Amino acid sequence: MYHMRSIKIKPIKKLSGNLRLAGDKSISHRAVMIGAIAEGVTRVKNILDCDDCNYTIEAFRRMGVSIRNVKNETIITGSGLKGLKKPSVAKIFVGNSGTTMRILAGILAGQDFETSLEGDTSLSNRPMMRITEPLSQMGVDIRASTGGYPPLKIKGGLVNPIDYRMPIPSAQVKSAILFAGLYAKGTTSVEEAFKSRDHTERMLKLFGSKIKVDGLKISVEGGVELEGRSFDIPGDISSASFFMAGGVLLNDSKIRIERVSINPTRAGILKIMSGMGADIRIHNKADLFEPAGDVEVETSRTKGIVIGESEIPGIIDELPIIFVLAALSKGRTVIRGAEELRVKETDRINSMKANLEKMGADIEITKNEIVINGVKELKGSKNLRSFGDHRTCMAMTIAALAAKGESEIDDIDCVNKSFPEFFNYLKKLEG
Repeated sequence: MYHMRSIKIKPIKKLSGNLRLAGDKSISHRAVMIGAIAEGVTRVKNILDCDDCNYTIEAFRRMGVSIRNVKNETIITGSGLKGLKKPSVAKIFVGNSGTTMRILAGILAGQDFETSLEGDTSLSNRPMMRITEPLSQMGVDIRASTGGYPPLKIKGGLVNPIDYRMPIPSAQVKSAILFAGLYAKGTTSVEEAFKSRDHTERMLKLFGSKIKVDGLKISVEGGVELEGRSFDIPGDISSASFFMAGGVLLNDSKIRIERVSINPTRAGILKIMSGMGADIRIHNKADLFEPAGDVEVETSRTKGIVIGESEIPGIIDELPIIFVLAALSKGRTVIRGAEELRVKETDRINSMKANLEKMGADIEITKNEIVINGVKELKGSKNLRSFGDHRTCMAMTIAALAAKGESEIDDIDCVNKSFPEFFNYLKKLEG
């Protein structure tokens, strides 16, 4: 029988030191995708080497795009908008990467071939109607299996422009529609209720797309060829958030994470942690097409906070670590409108509640709210579960480091999805 790797974690006194993290996952995906359909050569430094991004790279290699690593650069020889080739086997497997499946669907909408996107068991249980409905309205022949789940069958061809109002804020859905809009005759627009991360808009502009952002409405003109570019990707704020929380929770800690993404549509964690009373400072701000800076945190006594629905899109990946911070903060934290957490790699609301309650946390969940009443300390637990979810696993690792007594977490290899070096970086800060 196959046993998935577990880890025993003993509490530690502090985290200290400087880190420079691998590139942001969301930006890395988009760099590969846009570079692949641009004309000419794109050179990218600091692309994240993780399972999810590697599925994106492999998908485009399967469609004839040359993507190679030379020293610390990824060199992508673009095919132009319509230059992708039908893969020799019509199925493209994207593992557990929802980003790859959802955004790639928009690019495949404009190609002259038919293919299908398939995922692993976990991804095959994540909803795809939010992609298939708007793309179908654009005239794309796209079909999900029963109930609106993967695999997705896509027959590329004629794409019609659309004015689409998003029912749920989702950067992946927005990006799929904007990518499909690159192939439409005319202007496609997407309007959001709340601003979701805007990496696609920024990068399309960098590559020469005719894209306009007017408040919550984004419009892109179809038929405009993109041009290859050279750029660096800043570090991943979602990966940084685990160390930031550890630095706040553990006594006598001080850490600095260099050149990390501080994009305001993505870095809501900075605002939330500051609102909770965390000692956070940003140094050396720079604009690399994406805002970046060095984030420094020190041990702080945090307090409860109310997080509203409009803030959720900017912290959707950081909510598991926010659960941990809230569990050890003074007073009550209320989180509203976080239902999207239920359709991630696992039901993250359930996974975080189940784990933290084993450690003595006080969490109440109603239909619309998550209420976390802070406790003085968490107790170690020998049966913590990752639920196969990378962010649950990393959040619970930080909780275990800050707890009283030893803990054990199962199936830690799931961190390879987004942050294979997580435990190595943690060791650097411990010692």
